[in-house]
Amino acid sequence: MVVNEDKSMERLVVSSIAVNKKEARITLIKVPDQPGIAAKIFLPISEAGVNVDMIIQNRHSGKFNDLTFTVPTSDFEQAMELARGIAVQIGAEDVLGDTHIAKVSVIGVGMKNHSGVASRMFSTLAAENINILMISTSEIRISCVISEKYAELAVRALHSEFGLDKS
Repeated sequence: MVVNEDKSMERLVVSSIAVNKKEARITLIKVPDQPGIAAKIFLPISEAGVNVDMIIQNRHSGKFNDLTFTVPTSDFEQAMELARGIAVQIGAEDVLGDTHIAKVSVIGVGMKNHSGVASRMFSTLAAENINILMISTSEIRISCVISEKYAELAVRALHSEFGLDKS
């Protein structure tokens, strides 16, 4: 964890906060846990020219998983139609969609060498009573999907937490 009274070092760890309110979330419920299922889901979506951003797969129960992914809101209706057809083909139980989400990200090249950024991000969102719906990470970015109505609050709180609101 970076400890620095004036937070100047933190600016090197987290250099910016980004928000995207133009994404939607699609979840396939109780997808059979079998080799090739992800390909069967994402190939038709890809062939339709729909860009998928975040993908999360969770064990549901027994031999089933839930699979959630995000797409641009402009492609949501087309992606939902495709997902419903795919769900029937693969024997998934249901398809759910949500267009009222936002993705908030903390970004910084220094994150790959400093621990604690994710826990600080999650704690900051929790302190504002913002529920995290999805999490995705890379070496230089941590992204959380949250309810769209909390996007500005999340950005302000994270700017403050990581010292980006100071000159």
